[in-house]
Amino acid sequence: MSSLTEKDRPIVRLLLNTGTCPRCILRFCCMGSQALYRCPYKDLMKDLKEFLKNNQEKEDAVCFDVVDPPCKRIRLEHTEGPDELNHNGALQQIPSVNNENTAMENSSVKVCNVCLGILQEFCEADFVKEVCQKVNSADYQFTSFVFSVSLPPQLSVRERAAWLLVKQEMGKLGLPLAKDDIVQLKEAYKWIIHPQLSEELGVPADGKSLFEVSVVFAHPETEEECRFLATACPDCFKPAKNKQSVFTRMAVIKALEKIKEEDFLKHFPCPPSSPKNLCVALEIQCNNGAVFVAGRYNKYSRNLPQTPWIIDGERKLESSVEELISEHLMAEFKADSFNFSSSGREDVDVRTLGNGRPFAIELVNPRRIHFTAEDMKGLQQTINNSSDKIQVRDLQLVTRSAIGRMKEGEEEKTKTYSALIWTDKAIQKEDIAFLDDIKELKLDQKTPLRVLHRRPLAVRCRIIHTMRSEYIDEHHFRLHLKTQAGTYIKEFVHGDFGRTKPNIGSLLNRTADILELDVESVDVDWPPALDN
Repeated sequence: MSSLTEKDRPIVRLLLNTGTCPRCILRFCCMGSQALYRCPYKDLMKDLKEFLKNNQEKEDAVCFDVVDPPCKRIRLEHTEGPDELNHNGALQQIPSVNNENTAMENSSVKVCNVCLGILQEFCEADFVKEVCQKVNSADYQFTSFVFSVSLPPQLSVRERAAWLLVKQEMGKLGLPLAKDDIVQLKEAYKWIIHPQLSEELGVPADGKSLFEVSVVFAHPETEEECRFLATACPDCFKPAKNKQSVFTRMAVIKALEKIKEEDFLKHFPCPPSSPKNLCVALEIQCNNGAVFVAGRYNKYSRNLPQTPWIIDGERKLESSVEELISEHLMAEFKADSFNFSSSGREDVDVRTLGNGRPFAIELVNPRRIHFTAEDMKGLQQTINNSSDKIQVRDLQLVTRSAIGRMKEGEEEKTKTYSALIWTDKAIQKEDIAFLDDIKELKLDQKTPLRVLHRRPLAVRCRIIHTMRSEYIDEHHFRLHLKTQAGTYIKEFVHGDFGRTKPNIGSLLNRTADILELDVESVDVDWPPALDN
C-alpha cells in the first residue's frame, strides 16, 4: 500500500495553498507509486483534501487504494535546519500553512505553479487521442514506441523554487529532502501517459524501440523566467549552432547546479507564482529509426558519376549511381532522406564489372520498415529494370553496425583493374612482357592534380601486387592489375607529370596514357552473397 503519512501533512497543505497540482504534490512527497499518479485528477484532489481533514495521531496514515511497492526515495538521515534558506528573507512569499480551510479553498482546478499544467490537462484522454491521431495519420509501420517529451526550461527553475520551499518545511520536522528524492516531472508524466498511449495505439511502450513519438511543450507566459540565470552564471549560456535560444534545458540545469541557494532566492519567488495559462504542445512528431540497405552494384556506363556531379551549383550530368538506386528505395520505404556510402568509388568514365562494388544506403525516418526477402528481391528487380546503366545484386536489409564491415581495413583490401593503354612509341609484345614478372611494386603517389581541389596534398605509398599484360597492337595493350585499395590507376599509367613514381611510362621509357579503365573486382567480402 502506498500512503501519505503525518510528516507529509504540512507539505500537502503548503503546496495546495501555493497553487500546486495534486500530482506535483505527490512528487514532492516522494511518492514512487506509478499507479498512484494514474488516478483521475479529481480523485487525487479529493483524497488530498480528505487527508488534510484527518486529525488522527501522527503515526496514522491515509492510504490510497493502489497496490504498489513502498517508495524507496525517502532517506531519513538528519540534515541542517531550515534557517540556511532564510538569507535576506528570501522566502518572503511563503504563505501561512496553518489554516487547512485556506489550503482547500485555494485548491480548485487552476494551472499548477510547478508543472504549468503538464500533469493536468496533458494527462487527460483528449490529449492522448490528439497524439495518437497525429501518429496514425503519419502512416508509420511500428510494433512498439518510445515516448519522449521536451519541457520548457523554466520548469526546472520553478521546480528548484518549489524544492527549496518544501525542503525548508521538511527541515522543521528534522527531515532532509535532496533534489534526487523528488520524483522527476518527466518520469511521472511518462508513468501516466505510457499506458494510455499503449492502449490507444495497440502496441507496447519500449525504451529500446526505434519508433519515437515526441511532444514539445512551451509556455510563452513564463519564458523570461530563466534570464536572471544568465546574469548569475554567464558561462553556462553560450550560443550554439541550430539553437534558437541560449536558454536550453541543459544550460538552465547547469546554471541551477552552479548558483548558490541564497542567490537564487534573491532573484526568483519562492513559492513560484501561479500562471494564468497552460503550457502549449508546440509539436507532436513521429520518427522511425533509420533502416539500412546494402548490396553490390555494377556500373556499365562511362558517362555516369557515382554521386551527383555538381560544380558551382550547376549539374554536369543528369543522373548518378546513387540516385538510380536510391530513388526506388526512397519510394518503397517512404523515407525522408538517405545517405549513400560505398567501398571506394570509381570515376565517371570508369566501369565497375565483376561482382560489383559494395554499397550501403541509410534511409532516414522511413514510414515502411517491414520487408521480406522476397520483397527485397522484387525491389532489386525494379531497380535493375529501370536502367541499363547499372545493376544491383545481393540487395538486403542490414544493421548499422554491419556497415562498419564495409569500411574495415579498407586500405588493406585489394582491387583488380583492367586498363587499355596507349604508348607514343611503337611496342612489341616482348617490350611489355617484363611487366608480368613485377610483384609487389611500391609506388609513391602524390595527391593527383585532378583531385587536389578536394583531397589534401600528401604522398601516399601504394602497392601494385601483380600485373599481366595483353598485347593488342604497336601502340595499344591491355594491362590487368591487382592493387592495394586506394591506388590511383590512371596516374600509375601516365605518371601525372612525375607525381606518381614509378609509373608505366617510366617503366617502358616512353609516354603512356590510359584510354579505358574497368574495375574488375572489389575484394570486400560484404554484404553476404544471396541466391539471386
